[in-house]
Amino acid sequence: MRRSTVLALVLPVALFLAACTRVGYDFADVVPGQPQQTAQPQVLTAPHSPTAIHPRFGDRKPHPWGSRAPWTYAVHGTDVSKYQQSVDWQTAKASGISFVFIKATEGGDRLDDRFHQHWREAKAAGIPRSAYHFYYFCRPAKEQAEWFIRNVPREAGTLPHVLDMEWNHKSPSCKLRPPPETVRAEMRVFLDMLERHYGKRPIVYTTIDFFDRNGLVGFGGNDWWLRSVAAHPDDLYGKHPFLFWQYTGTGEVPGIKGDADINVFNGTKAQWQTWLKRHIR
Repeated sequence: MRRSTVLALVLPVALFLAACTRVGYDFADVVPGQPQQTAQPQVLTAPHSPTAIHPRFGDRKPHPWGSRAPWTYAVHGTDVSKYQQSVDWQTAKASGISFVFIKATEGGDRLDDRFHQHWREAKAAGIPRSAYHFYYFCRPAKEQAEWFIRNVPREAGTLPHVLDMEWNHKSPSCKLRPPPETVRAEMRVFLDMLERHYGKRPIVYTTIDFFDRNGLVGFGGNDWWLRSVAAHPDDLYGKHPFLFWQYTGTGEVPGIKGDADINVFNGTKAQWQTWLKRHIR
């Protein structure tokens, strides 16, 4: 065969083999929610394989999510309180639960009945966890921060703690709705006190009605955990940055009896590991 004929046959084959043997694709810049994201850098035989598999939990009241469904995110977790009386944390972890926020305190004199149990058992199962405080609008933020600090140990290996800011329509003792400037000022008092004590800036959890009513779009200096159970957070909060997204309160998590809150981390598994190393200390 002539050389020109050989080259004509060999060159396409070589290009094909090169395309099929590329390794080390970096998908770190792929936005969570796109189906082609991968969890961590890995050796691939082709750019479309293997398909990333993320946790997908059942839901007693499922929402018809679109392209940005929660299960397109790689890292899922839960949050618990006294209402989850007994949790098999090893089973929950095996099902895909990678973190947990545990209710510790409310107001200035209430300690969640199950806090110490959940705190101890989640740690024993090796699940990263932190504590959250449910804010009470009829007590100064300083007193509430002192109460939280008194009950939540300062120990290595925890995630940043959480300030839960939402209206409590069922409260029998406090119907107060302070003006937005007061709410924001009190939030800063609480956050600053916890940061000084624990060495980490707390995360703020909130709902869309509270977020809008109190002008939190301009409240900076902390990470956000946003509740949005009927739409992606971008559709409700105007693309406000968020670190965690609570997407259901009626989830089904193996190891947890009854309804469960389920959340996702806004990033890939590789980004989650990087964030963990930076914040667990």
